[in-house]
Amino acid sequence: MTDPCIVLRLAGPLQSWGIASQFNQRRTASAPTKSGIVGLLAAALGRRRKDPIEDLVSLRMGVRSDQPGSLLRDYHTVSDRPGTPLLSASLDTKGRQKRTSPKKYTQPTDRFYLQDAVFIAVLQGRTEFLGDLARAVRHPVFPLALGRRACVPTPPILVPATDDDLWAGTFLSVLRNVPWQASEHVRTKVTSVSVRLAASWDDPDGDDSRADLPASFDPRRRGMATRKVSSGWVDVPTGIDSTASTGPRQSDHDPFQLLGW
Repeated sequence: MTDPCIVLRLAGPLQSWGIASQFNQRRTASAPTKSGIVGLLAAALGRRRKDPIEDLVSLRMGVRSDQPGSLLRDYHTVSDRPGTPLLSASLDTKGRQKRTSPKKYTQPTDRFYLQDAVFIAVLQGRTEFLGDLARAVRHPVFPLALGRRACVPTPPILVPATDDDLWAGTFLSVLRNVPWQASEHVRTKVTSVSVRLAASWDDPDGDDSRADLPASFDPRRRGMATRKVSSGWVDVPTGIDSTASTGPRQSDHDPFQLLGW
């Protein structure tokens, strides 16, 4: 018997799913990462950073891009208020941060976000555990975030099945069956009976690798492993009745669909 699935709707003004961020360049992946989803669920359950997360990491995951959104660059400059040189990453013999050399008084930084995006995350696992997760997402212990603490999700986060919080079937079939979750202003621009949405899912035989599998959220033990994924497209009904319109038939092809226009 196939394990059930839990479905999360990840939407908000801003999202940022860090995957290759270093120092002053804080970039975002184009879709939610496994580490970001595990972190969200761990917060919902009330787990501390040093608590184990192996049970969350073991969940099989698929992600669908219902509304890709657009990339936002947030440009910052950092300086010390008294006008002294900024601190560097190196330490002196007493373990204190050294000042930059040559002296640097202003440091530019870039932070990237996805704005106006909507994703569906499907996670498959044991029934009892997923039931606990569903209750935790409804009543989280810690505030939930879409990658970064400043990225607050728009409710509802949990997408229940018709008569239960959990969905039956494989996570790949659930990716195809969950109703389209795009915003109203996007849905009004679509006239076809279905939309083709980008998706990716855990697959031991997949052709792609993602380095977003967390070992721990403990600052002293943080690290990422890789996981195998497959990517493709899923056709999802829009809810439009093709027989209801009496106007001229429009082509289903929309070259700007992936841009969210």
